[in-house]
Amino acid sequence: MQTPTRRQFIRTAAITGAATSVFPTILTGAKPPESKVRLAFIGVGSRGRSHVSQALFRDDVEIIAISDPDPDAISRTNAMITKAGRKAPVAYTKGDESFRDMLKRDDIDGVVIATPWEWHVPMAVATMQAGKYAGVEVSATVTLKESWDLVNAFEKTGSPCMILENVCYRRDVLAVLNMIRKGMFGEMTYAHCGYQHDLRNIKFNDGKSIGGVGAEFGAKGYSEAHWRTQHSVDRNGDLYPTHGLGPVAHWLNINRGNQFVRLTSMATKSRGLHKYVVDHGGENHPNAKVNFKLGDVVTTMIECANGENIVIIHDTNSPRPYSLGFRAQGTQGIWMDDNDMIYLEGTSSKPHQWEPFATYQEQYDHPLWKRHAQTAENAGHGGIDFFVLRAFIESVKSKTAPPIDVYDAAVWSAISPLSEESIAKGSKAVDIPDFTRGKWKTNKPIFGLTDVY
Repeated sequence: MQTPTRRQFIRTAAITGAATSVFPTILTGAKPPESKVRLAFIGVGSRGRSHVSQALFRDDVEIIAISDPDPDAISRTNAMITKAGRKAPVAYTKGDESFRDMLKRDDIDGVVIATPWEWHVPMAVATMQAGKYAGVEVSATVTLKESWDLVNAFEKTGSPCMILENVCYRRDVLAVLNMIRKGMFGEMTYAHCGYQHDLRNIKFNDGKSIGGVGAEFGAKGYSEAHWRTQHSVDRNGDLYPTHGLGPVAHWLNINRGNQFVRLTSMATKSRGLHKYVVDHGGENHPNAKVNFKLGDVVTTMIECANGENIVIIHDTNSPRPYSLGFRAQGTQGIWMDDNDMIYLEGTSSKPHQWEPFATYQEQYDHPLWKRHAQTAENAGHGGIDFFVLRAFIESVKSKTAPPIDVYDAAVWSAISPLSEESIAKGSKAVDIPDFTRGKWKTNKPIFGLTDVY
């Protein structure tokens, strides 16, 4: 178990940071930064191994332990680690709860959680209770209660929790954040975002491999089809809001001078998943009889305390090219990521005409990308995987609060169950809880302020 001294330190540091709401710095009385960060990983499937691969590029990271009940995932992960010339970690493989034994170790500083959604909160809470930093994949929570569970665990233990939302580090959205903070868009009034990604070949496969064409899911599905598709059977709402909402929340200073107030959602009819099953498995396939609850397109509108509106689109059941549909609108101009276009009144060369964003991207490139672009080249998702894991590791290493915190994790993820509630009530408006318990009024921005993380 972790020593009382270190547990008390983490608790004091995190709570002090939450109370003072300042940009994370090494706190008074803190120990010097660690020369090595000792990490453990819960869930080493495809996503977990991508985080492991990033950790292996760092000489200041030791991978102490991994936990996963899948022997194939453990074998693949150990092969990666030993191939990199590192010592094989201790593996915890005896069932879904074996991670709890791993958390009893006193030689782990931080834990990266990349498991099916329903496991995120139990694992993150257990990690915080063990006095360790928790880095949890998206979405962090499934239910409204789970969002409160995360916040309450942090406030009780003081152990930081970071949602590993990699899109917050996308190069274009960081440049836009930089421009917003410099006043280039004037006063922000509106934002648009979403998760528009054809996931039909993720939700279904042949039961043998990722991308294997087929109509299987659940017990017969492989990888994410084994668990993710069931959410589309049972739930109707925005199931995956954080990729779009995370960057927008930073644009609008949510939890830090602004907050989400209420939302309303509506969903189209559900047709895409049934059609995919029939197209790839035939009308007589057992899954052709499944009633998929998730509407093909879910639209959510959010009202903010400072008067801005946000529209989020969730569209994972339709044939379409990938897009997160970003739009930043202010009193001085607009940027859209589709076709990468911008118009700034008084700055753009011609009135009422779009111009390419590339010139602005170069001029207002965020300091993080200016400093680390070359290093990020090895990382997945266009380099953003490098930045998000780096932010977690640097927070653990310097014993500071992470730049994306537990309150972000709670409210961004809560949009999912709240959208379900709104749709179930005939698209009525639903209030969004204040997970900061009023601290949003005085909290200051902490994300992306420098080239550190």
